[in-house]
Amino acid sequence: MIKIAPRIALFPLTAEVNRQGRLVVGGCDTVELTKQFGTPLYLFDEIGLRRKCAEYKTEFSRRYPDSMVLYAAKAFINKAMALLIKEVGLGLDVVSGGEMGIAHSVDFPLEKAYFHDNNKSAEELSLALEWGVGRIVVDNFHELRMLDKIAEQKGSKPDILLRITPGVNACTHQYTITGNVDSKFGFPLVIGEEAVTTAMSLANLNLIGLHFHIGSLIFEVEPYQQAIEFILNFAAEMRRKHGFELKELDVGGGYAVQYTLDAPAPAVSFFAEAITANIIRQCQRHEMSLPRLIIEPGRSIVARAGVALYTVGAIKEVPGVRYYVSIDGGMADNIRPALYGAKQEAVLANKMRAKEIGKFTIAGKFCESGDILIRDIALPQPTAGDILAVPGCGAYCLPQASNYNASFKVAVVLVNEGKARLIRRRETLEDLMRCDVV
Repeated sequence: MIKIAPRIALFPLTAEVNRQGRLVVGGCDTVELTKQFGTPLYLFDEIGLRRKCAEYKTEFSRRYPDSMVLYAAKAFINKAMALLIKEVGLGLDVVSGGEMGIAHSVDFPLEKAYFHDNNKSAEELSLALEWGVGRIVVDNFHELRMLDKIAEQKGSKPDILLRITPGVNACTHQYTITGNVDSKFGFPLVIGEEAVTTAMSLANLNLIGLHFHIGSLIFEVEPYQQAIEFILNFAAEMRRKHGFELKELDVGGGYAVQYTLDAPAPAVSFFAEAITANIIRQCQRHEMSLPRLIIEPGRSIVARAGVALYTVGAIKEVPGVRYYVSIDGGMADNIRPALYGAKQEAVLANKMRAKEIGKFTIAGKFCESGDILIRDIALPQPTAGDILAVPGCGAYCLPQASNYNASFKVAVVLVNEGKARLIRRRETLEDLMRCDVV
Protein backbone atom coordinates (compact mmCIF):
# COMPACT_ATOMS: atom_id res chain seq x y z
CA MET A 1 0.00 0.00 0.00
CA ILE A 2 1.17 3.54 -0.80
CA LYS A 3 0.55 6.54 1.43
CA ILE A 4 -0.94 9.64 -0.12
CA ALA A 5 -0.35 13.27 0.89
CA PRO A 6 -1.16 15.71 2.29
CA ARG A 7 -4.47 15.20 4.20
CA ILE A 8 -3.53 11.64 5.07
CA ALA A 9 -1.27 13.21 7.71
CA LEU A 10 -4.34 14.31 9.67
CA PHE A 11 -5.70 10.76 9.90
CA PRO A 12 -4.65 8.11 12.45
CA LEU A 13 -1.10 6.80 12.45
CA THR A 14 -2.09 3.63 10.61
CA ALA A 15 -3.90 5.44 7.77
CA GLU A 16 -2.90 4.54 4.21
CA VAL A 17 -4.39 4.10 0.74
CA ASN A 18 -4.87 0.69 -0.83
CA ARG A 19 -4.59 -0.37 -4.46
CA GLN A 20 -8.25 0.39 -5.04
CA GLY A 21 -7.64 4.00 -4.02
CA ARG A 22 -9.54 3.65 -0.75
CA LEU A 23 -8.71 4.95 2.70
CA VAL A 24 -7.51 2.25 5.08
CA VAL A 25 -7.22 2.72 8.86
CA GLY A 26 -5.98 0.08 11.26
CA GLY A 27 -5.70 -2.32 8.33
CA CYS A 28 -9.44 -1.93 7.62
CA ASP A 29 -10.85 -0.63 4.35
CA THR A 30 -13.11 2.22 5.48
CA VAL A 31 -15.53 1.72 2.60
CA GLU A 32 -15.99 -1.91 3.57
CA LEU A 33 -16.52 -0.85 7.18
CA THR A 34 -19.43 1.33 6.12
CA LYS A 35 -20.97 -1.58 4.25
CA GLN A 36 -20.72 -3.72 7.36
CA PHE A 37 -21.73 -1.22 10.03
CA GLY A 38 -23.59 1.52 8.12
CA THR A 39 -23.15 5.28 8.37
CA PRO A 40 -22.62 7.60 10.08
CA LEU A 41 -19.84 5.50 11.59
CA TYR A 42 -17.03 6.51 13.93
CA LEU A 43 -13.84 4.49 14.13
CA PHE A 44 -10.92 4.62 16.52
CA ASP A 45 -7.41 3.43 15.70
CA GLU A 46 -6.31 1.30 18.65
CA ILE A 47 -2.59 1.48 17.83
CA GLY A 48 -2.76 5.27 17.69
CA LEU A 49 -4.51 5.45 21.04
CA ARG A 50 -2.00 3.20 22.77
CA ARG A 51 1.02 4.97 21.28
CA LYS A 52 -0.22 8.40 22.31
CA CYS A 53 -0.84 7.23 25.88
CA ALA A 54 2.67 5.76 26.00
CA GLU A 55 4.14 8.95 24.54
CA TYR A 56 2.64 11.09 27.31
CA LYS A 57 3.86 8.72 30.02
CA THR A 58 7.38 8.58 28.56
CA GLU A 59 7.87 12.28 27.76
CA PHE A 60 6.77 13.50 31.18
CA SER A 61 8.18 10.73 33.40
CA ARG A 62 11.69 10.91 31.92
CA ARG A 63 11.82 14.62 32.70
CA TYR A 64 9.88 14.48 35.97
CA PRO A 65 9.85 10.97 37.49
CA ASP A 66 7.13 11.67 40.05
CA SER A 67 4.42 12.36 37.50
CA MET A 68 1.08 10.83 36.60
CA VAL A 69 -0.94 11.05 33.39
CA LEU A 70 -4.72 11.16 33.70
CA TYR A 71 -6.86 10.66 30.63
CA ALA A 72 -9.61 13.31 30.54
CA ALA A 73 -12.69 11.15 30.09
CA LYS A 74 -14.87 14.01 28.86
CA ALA A 75 -13.07 13.84 25.49
CA PHE A 76 -14.54 10.37 24.90
CA ILE A 77 -15.38 7.54 27.27
CA ASN A 78 -17.24 4.27 27.11
CA LYS A 79 -16.52 0.83 28.52
CA ALA A 80 -14.03 -0.13 25.82
CA MET A 81 -12.12 3.15 26.18
CA ALA A 82 -12.06 2.85 29.97
CA LEU A 83 -10.63 -0.66 29.64
CA LEU A 84 -7.95 0.55 27.24
CA ILE A 85 -6.93 3.35 29.62
CA LYS A 86 -6.80 0.81 32.43
CA GLU A 87 -4.60 -1.52 30.35
CA VAL A 88 -2.08 1.19 29.43
CA GLY A 89 -1.77 2.29 33.05
CA LEU A 90 -3.10 5.84 32.91
CA GLY A 91 -5.26 7.44 35.56
CA LEU A 92 -8.61 9.01 34.83
CA ASP A 93 -9.99 12.55 35.06
CA VAL A 94 -13.77 12.32 35.54
CA VAL A 95 -16.33 15.11 35.75
CA SER A 96 -19.58 13.33 36.58
CA GLY A 97 -21.18 10.40 38.31
CA GLY A 98 -21.78 8.92 34.87
CA GLU A 99 -18.10 8.94 33.95
CA MET A 100 -17.27 7.46 37.35
CA GLY A 101 -19.91 4.80 36.78
CA ILE A 102 -18.50 3.77 33.40
CA ALA A 103 -15.04 3.42 34.95
CA HIS A 104 -16.44 1.48 37.92
CA SER A 105 -18.29 -0.90 35.58
CA VAL A 106 -14.97 -2.18 34.16
CA ASP A 107 -13.22 -2.32 37.55
CA PHE A 108 -11.03 0.67 36.76
CA PRO A 109 -8.77 1.36 39.78
CA LEU A 110 -10.61 4.46 40.98
CA GLU A 111 -7.82 5.33 43.39
CA LYS A 112 -6.20 6.61 40.17
CA ALA A 113 -9.21 8.82 39.36
CA TYR A 114 -9.55 12.56 40.03
CA PHE A 115 -13.08 13.95 40.26
CA HIS A 116 -13.59 17.44 38.80
CA ASP A 117 -16.68 19.61 38.17
CA ASN A 118 -17.89 23.03 39.23
CA ASN A 119 -21.21 21.82 40.68
CA LYS A 120 -20.88 18.29 42.02
CA SER A 121 -24.01 16.94 43.66
CA ALA A 122 -24.14 15.41 47.12
CA GLU A 123 -25.02 12.10 45.48
CA GLU A 124 -21.97 12.24 43.23
CA LEU A 125 -19.64 13.10 46.11
CA SER A 126 -21.10 10.29 48.22
CA LEU A 127 -20.55 7.87 45.35
CA ALA A 128 -16.97 9.08 44.92
CA LEU A 129 -16.23 8.34 48.57
CA GLU A 130 -17.98 4.95 48.46
CA TRP A 131 -16.05 3.87 45.37
CA GLY A 132 -12.71 5.16 46.64
CA VAL A 133 -12.03 7.86 44.08
CA GLY A 134 -8.43 8.96 44.66
CA ARG A 135 -8.80 12.75 44.67
CA ILE A 136 -11.65 15.24 44.78
CA VAL A 137 -10.75 18.47 43.00
CA VAL A 138 -12.81 21.02 44.94
CA ASP A 139 -14.12 23.93 42.92
CA ASN A 140 -15.84 26.29 45.41
CA PHE A 141 -16.74 26.97 49.04
CA HIS A 142 -20.16 25.35 48.75
CA GLU A 143 -18.50 22.10 47.70
CA LEU A 144 -15.91 22.34 50.48
CA ARG A 145 -18.60 22.53 53.15
CA MET A 146 -20.78 19.86 51.55
CA LEU A 147 -17.91 17.41 51.09
CA ASP A 148 -16.79 17.94 54.70
CA LYS A 149 -20.26 16.98 55.97
CA ILE A 150 -20.53 13.95 53.68
CA ALA A 151 -17.06 12.74 54.68
CA GLU A 152 -17.98 13.10 58.36
CA GLN A 153 -21.14 11.05 57.83
CA LYS A 154 -19.18 8.32 56.08
CA GLY A 155 -16.29 8.35 58.50
CA SER A 156 -13.74 9.08 55.78
CA LYS A 157 -11.16 11.77 55.13
CA PRO A 158 -10.69 12.21 51.37
CA ASP A 159 -7.60 13.75 49.81
CA ILE A 160 -8.52 16.94 47.99
CA LEU A 161 -7.01 19.47 45.62
CA LEU A 162 -8.27 23.03 45.28
CA ARG A 163 -8.93 24.28 41.77
CA ILE A 164 -7.36 27.73 41.53
CA THR A 165 -8.10 30.08 38.64
CA PRO A 166 -4.73 31.72 37.96
CA GLY A 167 -6.02 34.59 35.82
CA VAL A 168 -4.20 33.49 32.68
CA ASN A 169 -5.83 34.12 29.31
CA ALA A 170 -4.87 31.37 26.90
CA CYS A 171 -5.01 32.14 23.17
CA THR A 172 -7.97 29.97 22.22
CA HIS A 173 -11.72 30.23 21.54
CA GLN A 174 -13.70 32.03 24.26
CA TYR A 175 -15.77 28.88 24.88
CA THR A 176 -12.66 26.83 25.70
CA ILE A 177 -10.90 29.30 28.00
CA THR A 178 -11.04 28.13 31.62
CA GLY A 179 -8.16 29.82 33.43
CA ASN A 180 -9.09 33.50 33.15
CA VAL A 181 -10.38 35.55 36.08
CA ASP A 182 -13.97 35.64 34.81
CA SER A 183 -14.50 31.87 34.72
CA LYS A 184 -17.19 29.65 36.17
CA PHE A 185 -14.45 27.27 37.32
CA GLY A 186 -12.40 27.33 40.50
CA PHE A 187 -11.34 29.75 43.21
CA PRO A 188 -9.97 33.01 41.76
CA LEU A 189 -6.40 33.53 42.91
CA VAL A 190 -7.44 36.63 44.85
CA ILE A 191 -9.51 34.48 47.23
CA GLY A 192 -7.20 31.50 47.10
CA GLU A 193 -5.87 32.15 50.60
CA GLU A 194 -9.35 31.97 52.08
CA ALA A 195 -9.91 28.70 50.20
CA VAL A 196 -6.68 27.20 51.54
CA THR A 197 -7.29 28.23 55.16
CA THR A 198 -10.89 27.04 55.01
CA ALA A 199 -9.89 23.67 53.58
CA MET A 200 -7.13 23.25 56.15
CA SER A 201 -9.57 24.01 58.97
CA LEU A 202 -12.07 21.30 57.99
CA ALA A 203 -11.47 18.19 60.07
CA ASN A 204 -12.76 15.71 57.49
CA LEU A 205 -10.75 16.84 54.48
CA ASN A 206 -7.06 16.39 53.68
CA LEU A 207 -5.74 19.20 51.48
CA ILE A 208 -2.74 17.89 49.57
CA GLY A 209 -2.50 20.00 46.45
CA LEU A 210 -3.59 22.57 43.92
CA HIS A 211 -5.04 22.30 40.44
CA PHE A 212 -5.44 24.65 37.50
CA HIS A 213 -6.67 24.32 33.95
CA ILE A 214 -6.26 27.21 31.55
CA GLY A 215 -8.23 26.04 28.50
CA SER A 216 -8.22 23.81 25.45
CA LEU A 217 -6.49 23.75 22.07
CA ILE A 218 -3.49 25.69 23.37
CA PHE A 219 -0.52 25.84 20.99
CA GLU A 220 1.88 27.89 23.13
CA VAL A 221 3.73 27.01 26.34
CA GLU A 222 3.79 30.54 27.74
CA PRO A 223 0.30 30.35 29.33
CA TYR A 224 1.30 27.15 31.17
CA GLN A 225 4.55 28.68 32.34
CA GLN A 226 2.82 31.81 33.55
CA ALA A 227 0.15 29.81 35.40
CA ILE A 228 2.78 27.58 37.02
CA GLU A 229 4.68 30.63 38.25
CA PHE A 230 1.52 32.21 39.71
CA ILE A 231 0.41 29.00 41.41
CA LEU A 232 3.81 28.15 42.88
CA ASN A 233 4.24 31.72 44.11
CA PHE A 234 0.88 31.28 45.79
CA ALA A 235 1.82 27.89 47.24
CA ALA A 236 5.04 29.32 48.67
CA GLU A 237 3.12 32.14 50.28
CA MET A 238 0.60 29.70 51.79
CA ARG A 239 3.47 27.60 53.20
CA ARG A 240 5.04 30.67 54.77
CA LYS A 241 1.82 32.05 56.23
CA HIS A 242 -0.18 28.92 57.05
CA GLY A 243 2.13 25.90 56.90
CA PHE A 244 0.53 24.49 53.74
CA GLU A 245 2.69 21.83 52.06
CA LEU A 246 2.11 21.34 48.35
CA LYS A 247 2.31 17.59 47.72
CA GLU A 248 0.55 17.52 44.33
CA LEU A 249 0.32 20.01 41.49
CA ASP A 250 -2.22 19.29 38.75
CA VAL A 251 -1.60 21.48 35.68
CA GLY A 252 -4.59 20.23 33.69
CA GLY A 253 -4.55 19.55 29.98
CA GLY A 254 -5.62 21.50 26.92
CA TYR A 255 -2.67 20.59 24.67
CA ALA A 256 -3.36 21.42 21.02
CA VAL A 257 -3.93 18.92 18.24
CA GLN A 258 -3.80 19.42 14.48
CA TYR A 259 -7.20 19.58 12.81
CA THR A 260 -6.22 21.30 9.55
CA LEU A 261 -3.17 21.29 7.31
CA ASP A 262 -2.35 24.92 8.07
CA ALA A 263 -2.31 24.53 11.88
CA PRO A 264 0.33 21.99 12.97
CA ALA A 265 0.43 21.27 16.68
CA PRO A 266 3.57 21.04 18.83
CA ALA A 267 4.85 17.64 19.93
CA VAL A 268 4.13 16.26 23.38
CA SER A 269 7.83 16.72 24.21
CA PHE A 270 7.48 20.48 23.60
CA PHE A 271 4.89 20.81 26.36
CA ALA A 272 6.59 18.27 28.63
CA GLU A 273 9.92 20.11 28.55
CA ALA A 274 8.43 23.56 29.19
CA ILE A 275 6.10 22.46 31.98
CA THR A 276 8.51 20.26 33.92
CA ALA A 277 11.48 22.62 33.60
CA ASN A 278 9.46 25.53 34.92
CA ILE A 279 8.09 23.58 37.88
CA ILE A 280 11.62 22.54 38.84
CA ARG A 281 12.91 26.08 38.39
CA GLN A 282 10.12 27.68 40.43
CA CYS A 283 10.38 25.12 43.24
CA GLN A 284 14.13 25.69 43.46
CA ARG A 285 13.55 29.42 43.62
CA HIS A 286 11.12 29.00 46.52
CA GLU A 287 13.18 26.23 48.16
CA MET A 288 10.18 23.93 47.95
CA SER A 289 10.16 20.16 47.57
CA LEU A 290 9.03 19.04 44.15
CA PRO A 291 5.32 18.11 44.24
CA ARG A 292 3.90 15.18 42.40
CA LEU A 293 2.96 16.38 38.90
CA ILE A 294 -0.43 15.52 37.41
CA ILE A 295 -1.38 16.20 33.78
CA GLU A 296 -4.78 15.63 32.13
CA PRO A 297 -4.58 15.20 28.34
CA GLY A 298 -7.84 14.16 26.69
CA ARG A 299 -8.30 15.64 23.25
CA SER A 300 -4.63 15.20 22.39
CA ILE A 301 -4.87 11.46 23.09
CA VAL A 302 -8.04 10.63 21.18
CA ALA A 303 -8.65 13.35 18.56
CA ARG A 304 -6.38 12.06 15.80
CA ALA A 305 -7.28 8.43 16.50
CA GLY A 306 -10.94 9.05 15.62
CA VAL A 307 -12.47 9.26 12.13
CA ALA A 308 -16.07 9.96 11.15
CA LEU A 309 -17.45 8.25 8.04
CA TYR A 310 -20.55 9.52 6.24
CA THR A 311 -22.43 8.66 3.06
CA VAL A 312 -22.87 11.44 0.51
CA GLY A 313 -26.46 12.11 -0.55
CA ALA A 314 -27.88 15.16 -2.30
CA ILE A 315 -25.55 17.54 -4.12
CA LYS A 316 -26.90 21.03 -4.73
CA GLU A 317 -25.48 23.77 -6.91
CA VAL A 318 -26.24 27.40 -6.14
CA PRO A 319 -25.11 28.93 -9.46
CA GLY A 320 -22.29 31.36 -8.99
CA VAL A 321 -22.25 30.81 -5.21
CA ARG A 322 -21.30 27.28 -4.09
CA TYR A 323 -21.91 23.54 -4.23
CA TYR A 324 -23.50 21.90 -1.19
CA VAL A 325 -22.66 18.25 -0.56
CA SER A 326 -25.10 16.77 1.94
CA ILE A 327 -24.16 13.86 4.17
CA ASP A 328 -26.17 11.56 6.44
CA GLY A 329 -24.79 13.03 9.67
CA GLY A 330 -23.83 16.46 10.94
CA MET A 331 -24.37 18.52 14.05
CA ALA A 332 -26.06 15.72 15.99
CA ASP A 333 -22.85 13.68 15.95
CA ASN A 334 -20.33 16.54 15.52
CA ILE A 335 -21.54 19.86 16.89
CA ARG A 336 -18.07 21.39 17.16
CA PRO A 337 -18.22 23.41 13.91
CA ALA A 338 -21.63 24.86 14.82
CA LEU A 339 -20.80 25.37 18.49
CA TYR A 340 -17.50 27.21 18.25
CA GLY A 341 -16.49 27.36 14.61
CA ALA A 342 -14.17 24.35 14.69
CA LYS A 343 -12.28 23.78 11.44
CA GLN A 344 -11.74 20.32 9.96
CA GLU A 345 -10.66 18.64 6.73
CA ALA A 346 -12.16 15.71 4.82
CA VAL A 347 -11.52 13.27 1.98
CA LEU A 348 -13.63 11.00 -0.18
CA ALA A 349 -12.57 7.63 1.21
CA ASN A 350 -13.44 5.80 -2.01
CA LYS A 351 -11.65 8.34 -4.28
CA MET A 352 -8.31 8.89 -2.57
CA ARG A 353 -6.41 8.99 -5.88
CA ALA A 354 -8.93 11.09 -7.78
CA LYS A 355 -8.06 14.64 -8.80
CA GLU A 356 -9.62 17.54 -6.91
CA ILE A 357 -11.86 19.48 -9.29
CA GLY A 358 -13.30 22.29 -7.17
CA LYS A 359 -14.51 23.48 -3.79
CA PHE A 360 -17.53 22.08 -1.98
CA THR A 361 -19.35 22.84 1.25
CA ILE A 362 -20.20 19.84 3.41
CA ALA A 363 -23.71 20.18 4.81
CA GLY A 364 -25.27 18.09 7.56
CA LYS A 365 -28.75 16.63 7.31
CA PHE A 366 -30.24 18.38 10.33
CA CYS A 367 -32.87 21.09 10.26
CA GLU A 368 -30.58 24.03 11.02
CA SER A 369 -28.92 26.41 8.58
CA GLY A 370 -25.86 26.30 10.84
CA ASP A 371 -25.43 22.56 10.31
CA ILE A 372 -22.36 22.96 8.12
CA LEU A 373 -19.35 20.75 8.85
CA ILE A 374 -16.83 22.21 6.39
CA ARG A 375 -16.98 25.21 4.08
CA ASP A 376 -15.29 25.38 0.69
CA ILE A 377 -13.06 22.33 0.76
CA ALA A 378 -11.30 21.09 -2.38
CA LEU A 379 -12.47 17.58 -3.34
CA PRO A 380 -12.75 15.27 -6.32
CA GLN A 381 -16.19 15.29 -7.95
CA PRO A 382 -18.57 13.96 -5.26
CA THR A 383 -21.49 11.75 -6.19
CA ALA A 384 -24.29 10.22 -4.15
CA GLY A 385 -23.05 7.10 -2.38
CA ASP A 386 -19.47 8.31 -1.91
CA ILE A 387 -17.98 7.91 1.57
CA LEU A 388 -16.78 11.12 3.18
CA ALA A 389 -14.10 10.63 5.86
CA VAL A 390 -13.42 13.38 8.40
CA PRO A 391 -10.23 13.08 10.50
CA GLY A 392 -9.71 14.42 14.01
CA CYS A 393 -13.13 13.30 15.26
CA GLY A 394 -12.00 11.30 18.28
CA ALA A 395 -12.51 14.05 20.86
CA TYR A 396 -15.77 15.66 21.98
CA CYS A 397 -17.82 14.74 18.91
CA LEU A 398 -19.39 11.66 20.48
CA PRO A 399 -19.69 12.97 24.07
CA GLN A 400 -21.53 16.05 22.78
CA ALA A 401 -23.74 14.06 20.40
CA SER A 402 -27.51 14.43 20.60
CA ASN A 403 -30.72 12.92 19.26
CA TYR A 404 -31.64 16.13 17.46
CA ASN A 405 -34.43 15.58 14.91
CA ALA A 406 -34.98 12.24 16.70
CA SER A 407 -31.84 10.86 15.06
CA PHE A 408 -30.06 7.78 16.29
CA LYS A 409 -26.64 8.08 17.89
CA VAL A 410 -23.96 6.50 15.73
CA ALA A 411 -22.14 3.19 15.89
CA VAL A 412 -18.48 3.13 16.95
CA VAL A 413 -15.80 0.58 16.05
CA LEU A 414 -12.24 0.01 17.24
CA VAL A 415 -9.87 -1.04 14.45
CA ASN A 416 -6.55 -2.85 14.76
CA GLU A 417 -4.54 -5.05 12.37
CA GLY A 418 -7.36 -5.52 9.91
CA LYS A 419 -10.04 -6.31 12.46
CA ALA A 420 -12.92 -4.07 13.50
CA ARG A 421 -14.61 -4.52 16.85
CA LEU A 422 -17.96 -2.88 17.55
CA ILE A 423 -17.63 -0.94 20.82
CA ARG A 424 -20.99 0.84 20.61
CA ARG A 425 -23.92 -0.26 18.52
CA ARG A 426 -26.10 2.18 16.62
CA GLU A 427 -29.18 3.34 18.49
CA THR A 428 -32.60 2.11 17.44
CA LEU A 429 -36.09 3.59 17.59
CA GLU A 430 -36.67 1.57 20.75
CA ASP A 431 -33.59 3.17 22.34
CA LEU A 432 -34.83 6.60 21.32
CA MET A 433 -38.15 6.13 23.13
CA ARG A 434 -36.94 4.04 26.06
CA CYS A 435 -37.31 6.78 28.64
CA ASP A 436 -40.63 8.14 27.34
CA VAL A 437 -43.64 7.85 29.65
CA VAL A 438 -47.19 7.94 28.31
